[in-house]
Amino acid sequence: MAQAADAARAVILTVDDDPGVSRAVARDLRRRYGEVYRVVRAESGESALGALHELKLRGGLVAVILADYRMPQMNGIEFLEQALDVYPGARRVLLTAYADTNAAIDAINVVDLDHYLLKPWDPPEEKLYPVVDDLLETWRATDRRPVAVTKVIGHRWSARSWGVREFLARNEVPYRWYSSDEAEGRRLLCAAGADGLRLPLVITPDGTALIEPNDHDLAARVGLATTPAARFYDLAIIGGGPAGLGAAVYGASEGLRTVLVERSATGGQAGQSSRIENYLGFPDGVSGAQLTDRARRQAAKFGAEVLTAREVTGLEINGAARVVRFSDGSAVAAHSVILATGVSYQQLEAPGVADLTGCGVFYGSALTEAAACQGHDVYVVGGANSAGQAAMYLARGAKSVAILVRGPSLSSSMSYYLVQQVTSTPTISVRTNTVVEAAHGTHQLEQLTLRDTATGGTELVDAQWMFVFIGAAPRTDWLEGTVLRDPRGFILAGPDLTADGRPPAGWELDRPPYHLETNVPGVFVAGDARAESAKRVASAVGEGAMAVMLVHRYLEQS
Repeated sequence: MAQAADAARAVILTVDDDPGVSRAVARDLRRRYGEVYRVVRAESGESALGALHELKLRGGLVAVILADYRMPQMNGIEFLEQALDVYPGARRVLLTAYADTNAAIDAINVVDLDHYLLKPWDPPEEKLYPVVDDLLETWRATDRRPVAVTKVIGHRWSARSWGVREFLARNEVPYRWYSSDEAEGRRLLCAAGADGLRLPLVITPDGTALIEPNDHDLAARVGLATTPAARFYDLAIIGGGPAGLGAAVYGASEGLRTVLVERSATGGQAGQSSRIENYLGFPDGVSGAQLTDRARRQAAKFGAEVLTAREVTGLEINGAARVVRFSDGSAVAAHSVILATGVSYQQLEAPGVADLTGCGVFYGSALTEAAACQGHDVYVVGGANSAGQAAMYLARGAKSVAILVRGPSLSSSMSYYLVQQVTSTPTISVRTNTVVEAAHGTHQLEQLTLRDTATGGTELVDAQWMFVFIGAAPRTDWLEGTVLRDPRGFILAGPDLTADGRPPAGWELDRPPYHLETNVPGVFVAGDARAESAKRVASAVGEGAMAVMLVHRYLEQS
């Protein structure tokens, strides 16, 4: 029956403090509706509210609530008034004795009562079922069915609320956003017993409520793998950008027991790109999220294990094993390691920027915020491809997009095709020789002070949105003392280690390091973290595949 399928998870709740009456109501309802609806009974208003709050957290549906009027501590009208805040769409019925009919009539105005029933209702076929049938039909026609997804309740200008949404979005975890200022957000906060002073509140599909969760706890609760399934692997890959995902695909597909460890979300900087148009095989372009999703699924298909929200803090050499240490003190070991840690966005060093990060100031494309930019003036800081791609994406809905470039033009740092697109888009303007001097705002970004580097003049502009792309730095500090790096922190490998014709200090093998091999045998580097790398998605993927080939060569000779 179609209606049965639609209402399979819906609840009919009955509450009466008289155990005999409570059982009788539940019995009659189950006899008629038990195959389609779940009948839940309670014997006090307090316990019934507890049941409603639990159902709310779990994303359950409540179709009809029947409450007895005469209950101690909390009468039926008081209960229905509070139930209305939790499930405003549920149909409400008051069970009354003949002497209480005036109270029932008054309740129609107090709690928007749908019906009242006089006790006893025998026979139910005449006095109970027709009423409930009509109420269920009305509920089915008007109910907005919730989706079993993670719920995030927060404030629009809360940095951590933005961070949670970005984490979930980049990890392809379905979620629904509720503002704490809106009615449904307040209902969910109340159901979780949260006062809203600490946000965000995250409610997982199983009803678990998390207040201000960190990424690791959040990942574990929403079903992302965070703990390795084994203690030893053939290949451990650190970093889940294009180089790391490429290495995972090729390593696992060629039979290596492979684990990939990512500190935040797979995809790296490329995963945050709104559109990559110069990647081979995608003539119409592809978003970073789409490319990342396909690569991640491809790696999983071949058996690669992907760990999310794990911070790597050290690399140790223990005989033939390379031990990767995590921030919580645990570790995983492997015969070989590929360092694909990529780079992170450099921070804009201007007064006020740090305090407003996540509250109007964002690093990277922050695609979760793009919809909120509709009709607003947006500033993009930076002149490379990532800035141009973000500007093109934001220009679809923003009132205007201003690209702030420190240098005299875009052509020195942005691909020719992208320069042509940017300059031909009427809602995008390019301000050269311009830097951000300061950001202003109490709880959110409100204004920017811009400085012309040619004239020295400054200008104060109104601004709610600023996206920053001013270069990147490698995430390699944790390798200090183990793997050699250049003065900027990029990892040295292959020929860069033997520029003077001699192997690096401590190198004990009778061969020179392979092309992507570091000064530690069996530890390789691929992608943007490598010194003098091309900093392109295609080259990163290629280096990931090449590193796996060299891993095979290393393992054969070990």
